[in-house]
Amino acid sequence: RFDTVNGDLTDTYIKVNRIMAFLIPALMMILNILIVAILWFGSVRIDAGNMDLGALIAFLQYAMQILFSLIAMAVMFIMIPRAQAAADRIEEVLEVKPEIKDPVYSIASSKERGYVAFDHVTFRYHGAEEPAVKDISFSAGPGETTAIIGGTGSGKTTLVNLIPRFYDVESGRVLVDGIDVHDIPQEKLRAKIGFVPQKSVLFTGTIADNLRYGKADATEDDVIYAAKIAQADEFVSSMKDGYNTMLSEGGLNLSGGQKQRLSIARALVRRPEIYVFDDSFSALDFKTDAKLRAALRNETQNATVILVAQRVGSIMDADRIIVLDGGTVAGIGTHKELLGSCEVYREIVSSQLSQEEMA
Repeated sequence: RFDTVNGDLTDTYIKVNRIMAFLIPALMMILNILIVAILWFGSVRIDAGNMDLGALIAFLQYAMQILFSLIAMAVMFIMIPRAQAAADRIEEVLEVKPEIKDPVYSIASSKERGYVAFDHVTFRYHGAEEPAVKDISFSAGPGETTAIIGGTGSGKTTLVNLIPRFYDVESGRVLVDGIDVHDIPQEKLRAKIGFVPQKSVLFTGTIADNLRYGKADATEDDVIYAAKIAQADEFVSSMKDGYNTMLSEGGLNLSGGQKQRLSIARALVRRPEIYVFDDSFSALDFKTDAKLRAALRNETQNATVILVAQRVGSIMDADRIIVLDGGTVAGIGTHKELLGSCEVYREIVSSQLSQEEMA
């Protein structure tokens, strides 16, 4: 289906560009031919004494103004359909009604704090033929680190995106603190979660403003403390303006590792019940990675940590490792348990670690 739509779009673009490639040179050729014709016939009339030079120049200027206006009109007729198509797409976006809505009657908060549970969860993206994740069940609690690992396209990011309810499940339930996320207002649900996405997102403003994005009333000490845990304080302090350094849109004036550390620090400033790290350490070197994880371990002792990772070495000490394969759970357990019981996990480990490291 995608190939068909993509092929139609490609053919349309090729056709339009061929027309454009022919139209502009054709118009310019017509313009130049008319100019030559005007000069030719004008010179004949001047030679015969029927016209003076000033009248020819005036006629030529008027003719060129008219011809350039016609060219502009032709270009305008080309641009109008494009503008109309763009306007239609913008209108579609503006008229979209959110599919994820807050409950009419929310359930009162329970006494549990930081508990996450998946109960036979299945989810598929709109228009997809197969589920992205299928029949996923597990639970995580405070003081535990739950790691999720699997091949590309196995559903790791999709799975953690269901916790803050970026999408609604097709079947099953996602529970936070014992309550279905459908029954929790989105603002309250997301206030419980410190989410660090795969792609670090920073905004135009100072570093301090970016770190306070999730907690506007955070003090300067809170900001610096979070940055130290995220191993960001050293490079921030070395900047001329420190935490008042202005960042460009998307943090283009920072490296990938620096952006990831600031994103992690922003989540730490909030001190939420649940931390979700979606492959948020991929741009860090091994030394910084190890120091950051050691600091995080102390800071998140009373919180639930859910970690998506690609590197086996970074999750070997997790309390629980969930191995995904094709959107389903291939195994759940500790590193040692999975080495003995899960073929998919053994393949991942053997591709990254030596026999000595595996042992």
